[in-house]
Amino acid sequence: MLLILALAVCCAACHTPPKEAQHTSAKTGDAAFQSFVAQVRKAVAKRDMQLLASMMTPDFGYRLEPVGEGPGVFQYWDQNSLWHELQLILNERFVPNGAYMVAPPQFATDPQYHGYRAGFTQVNGVWKFAYFVSG
Repeated sequence: MLLILALAVCCAACHTPPKEAQHTSAKTGDAAFQSFVAQVRKAVAKRDMQLLASMMTPDFGYRLEPVGEGPGVFQYWDQNSLWHELQLILNERFVPNGAYMVAPPQFATDPQYHGYRAGFTQVNGVWKFAYFVSG
């Protein structure tokens, strides 16, 4: 009886993290994420800048050095002929990397990786395209 009482007290003292905390690490099987990736891929294939802009974070990162964020991304991609490279990266498998889902997977696993990479994150529970950079 004492063992059951001790077990009950221990279970009652256990803290279940809030639902928000449980969703901070992204999952590749998430239907909302897979749908978002498909929409981004279609928008990039069509070069639908208006749709893409609505899917990006306001501080979207497009260049590491010098830092390029926010407005100017589409002009940068046009000037540097990056649309095809972006399509290739978006067709890679995405994996969790902290608060982001990133592609290609090598970016998350190889500290020496210096190629192009894309990252998506959740903002207020909604997936957003956060960056596409090289470096």
